[in-house]
Amino acid sequence: MSTAKERYDHLTSDRSQFLSEAEEATKLTLPYLIRGHEDQSKGMKQLKTPWQSVGAKGVVALASKLSLSLVPPQTSFFKLQVDESQLGEIPPEVKSELDLSFSKIERTILDAIAASDDRVVIHQALQHLVVGGNALIFMGKAGLKLFPLNRYVIERDGNGNVIEIVTRERINKKLIYKYLPKEEEMPLVTSDEPEDEECDIYTHCKRENNRYVWHQEVKGQVIEESRSKAPVDSTPWIPLRFNTVDGEAYGRGRVGQFIGDLKSLEALSQALVEGSAAAAKVVFVVSPSSTTKPQTLATAGNGAIVQGRPDDIGVIQVGKTADFQTAYQLMQQLERRLNEAFLILSVRDSERTTAQEVQMTQMELEQQLGGLFGLLTVEFLVPYLNRKLSVFQKTGEIPRIPKGMVKPIIVAGINALGRGQDVQALGQFLQTIAQTMGPEAITQYINPDELIKRLAAAQGIDVLNLVKSVQELQQEQQQAMTQQAEMEAIKQTPNLMKAPMLDPSKNPQMQPEQPPQV
Repeated sequence: MSTAKERYDHLTSDRSQFLSEAEEATKLTLPYLIRGHEDQSKGMKQLKTPWQSVGAKGVVALASKLSLSLVPPQTSFFKLQVDESQLGEIPPEVKSELDLSFSKIERTILDAIAASDDRVVIHQALQHLVVGGNALIFMGKAGLKLFPLNRYVIERDGNGNVIEIVTRERINKKLIYKYLPKEEEMPLVTSDEPEDEECDIYTHCKRENNRYVWHQEVKGQVIEESRSKAPVDSTPWIPLRFNTVDGEAYGRGRVGQFIGDLKSLEALSQALVEGSAAAAKVVFVVSPSSTTKPQTLATAGNGAIVQGRPDDIGVIQVGKTADFQTAYQLMQQLERRLNEAFLILSVRDSERTTAQEVQMTQMELEQQLGGLFGLLTVEFLVPYLNRKLSVFQKTGEIPRIPKGMVKPIIVAGINALGRGQDVQALGQFLQTIAQTMGPEAITQYINPDELIKRLAAAQGIDVLNLVKSVQELQQEQQQAMTQQAEMEAIKQTPNLMKAPMLDPSKNPQMQPEQPPQV
């Protein structure tokens, strides 16, 4: 059986081409994203800054738009629905109650995401996707952890399903002594190595039937406490790809598609900066036969009086400023094309992100990137939410969803912006009924109790002890009718006493009977 290190070294050859392209792309955009493994272990080397900033600006802008569309703040970006196959067996009132329960679950998950640093890690992962086309996210107990392309290898089957993942990290040896058997602690430290030296730790994840199992290894030794497993549909390992090609285990980034324009812009920017610096340089020339001494001229201050002839002194300038105009115009064309490629030109400034703005951004991404947003929804958002649901059910933060009766379906991304879209749909539906059939048709055909439940679920409002039930309304109506009848009876009592039939002097039947006379 191969060790994790052997599997990592074996799969590295398949990654080499994609890693080389990613390293080339990161040099022209964000040099700190992907660096060599040795650089990370021995400290950060001096990074070479690109001559232009268009690449870095484009990566950050596109990653921000993707992050805003996938996990937008201040709005719900997913919802849970009842399985369509079970709709015939579930009464309508039960479906409404389930919809309200799902709304509570959604609100709990959204609050947990807002309180964590998930959005920060997701934004970093999206930057790696735009530049290198690949990123790996691990959803651990402490939060999300990002693995760049140079720190993991992956293997997929013919259908693109992940069958094996191996990660590589640097860790201090003091942190792993306690996890190793006693007889295996000492070989890690030799006389030539300091005690606090770091070593490589490998995490090997492999698919077995309908689950993933993984463990960690150090120096070929398995850390038993690290063994874990999870179902395929709720795995914490989420490998991401930007653009996919059939048969390839890794993705390709957005920067790689426009690497030619970035290289051209980089070369022109360097030439223009260096040429401008040369053109701005001024050199004074003194005739060799002149009486004016160069040293005297160089050391003379402003307003100083020196001995010499003005004709002996000349000024040399490049005078090629007009020749830079062609390079400058070409740079503008390249910058314009890159801005369009990274969707920079359509950035809208706003203090608050609305659901409509998120929807417009999603449509723009879907149109400009050719289905990329749908791919990220399938490969990232759905597994991410499934993992959240699984963990929260295990910890008891949300109630367990019964299997067999109801299966939650995650509707996310471009298909549904969450329950905020349901509010608009219900409003438009009621408006259409009022315009076509008249306002009175709403009260005639619409069930108010069901409408209130759906609006509450759409807006994520807990209706417990807030909205009156049908039984409570009926009881209050019955009480009101009883009180009204009592009040009417009280009002009628004085009038009845004045009636002729109730007057003893006018009604013989009301007079007391007289005793018979003897």
